[in-house]
Amino acid sequence: MSDQKVVVRRTLSGRVVSDKMNKTVTVLVERRVKHPLYGKVMVQSKKYHADVANGVAAEGDLVEIEECAPISKTKAWRVTRVIEKAQA
Repeated sequence: MSDQKVVVRRTLSGRVVSDKMNKTVTVLVERRVKHPLYGKVMVQSKKYHADVANGVAAEGDLVEIEECAPISKTKAWRVTRVIEKAQA
């Protein structure tokens, strides 16, 4: 049996809010969290910079991103696929 390491990368899905940079998009990921004391369901959001190959994703698209080795100071995610294109 070979000693190969199985890499399990985290994946998230979110909406592209900016595509103004070269080879990079900003993805807004929203998640629903129940408040520990009051029980209200709140929406928490976070923005990630993701590497995108040859402009596949545009602003408004719903994309899936996966964690990867750091590409730059702020970029450690990669766009794996476009789930839904933005409506014009």
